[in-house]
Amino acid sequence: MKPSQLMTNKRKTLVGVALLMLAGLCTSVQAQTAWPNKAIRIVVPYAPGGANDILARVVAEKLAPALGQPVLVENKPGAGAAVGTELVVKSPPDGYTLLMAASGPIVFNPALVAKLAYNPVTDLTPISLAGSFPMILAVNEASPAKTFAELVTLSKANPTKFNYSYPSASFQLVMELVKAKTGLKALNVPYQGSAPSINAVLTQEVQMTLIDSGPIAALLKAGKLRALGVTSEQRLAAYPQVPTLKEQGIDVSVNFWSGLLAPAGTPAPIVKRLQEEVARIMALPDVQERMGKLDIKPVGGSSADFAKVISQEIQLWTQVAKENNIKAE
Repeated sequence: MKPSQLMTNKRKTLVGVALLMLAGLCTSVQAQTAWPNKAIRIVVPYAPGGANDILARVVAEKLAPALGQPVLVENKPGAGAAVGTELVVKSPPDGYTLLMAASGPIVFNPALVAKLAYNPVTDLTPISLAGSFPMILAVNEASPAKTFAELVTLSKANPTKFNYSYPSASFQLVMELVKAKTGLKALNVPYQGSAPSINAVLTQEVQMTLIDSGPIAALLKAGKLRALGVTSEQRLAAYPQVPTLKEQGIDVSVNFWSGLLAPAGTPAPIVKRLQEEVARIMALPDVQERMGKLDIKPVGGSSADFAKVISQEIQLWTQVAKENNIKAE
């Protein structure tokens, strides 16, 4: 064999080896980056039972078969939902740890907490809104107050004996706004989650609570709690006899929301796939029916729409907190 042919064959061999190595490398990278290839967890920064927890479990149930991997819900309550939120913020941005957050840790905490350990705008990537829901102001069935006006009158006559429970700082902010608008006298008593907050009214540790309708639906229907007002613009279909706060002359109209977020830096293709899945899930007839029974409005907007909502509401509630001198306690 001539020297020139030998060199040509060597070059071909080296090129072939290089191509094989490159193909192997690409296969390895693809294997490492294929998503999802293991279980996904959705962190809920509240105790079980509230609308946010319910939405997370509905999404997890429908998302698992679509992605071909288990989707687990993990409740991490504490510090006004900051504990669970921080856990996700500090997690790798690989699509395996997600956050189902209500308005509280995303738009209310920045308005209420002077030194927040995370920045919801820069530390998290919005995926999609999942649902929105109003709140109900409720008292024990034994309360002498049959209307909100009567509750205000009673509280003014006994200002040191009236308390209200709430599961997170966001509910506190709305309740303090209601107090500022009406003259209601009541001290705030925080609880870790919806269930203990509601139980405090049942056991008469407190005189009232402001809570989303899902966790108290059965108690309202059983007559153990009495609803005196809802924060929505219109009366709820499930409780047509309960007037809105606006109907009662109180200039307060608020709907909370829940949405899916990921750590900042999560790859765009993963965010897009999750956004599409959330939109699909919230449009399913069985999900719409189930949410309707809990007075939760299914939502499935784009990531950009969700980011816009977050930005606008942080500004809104920061101004409300400032004007009413409301701070997290």
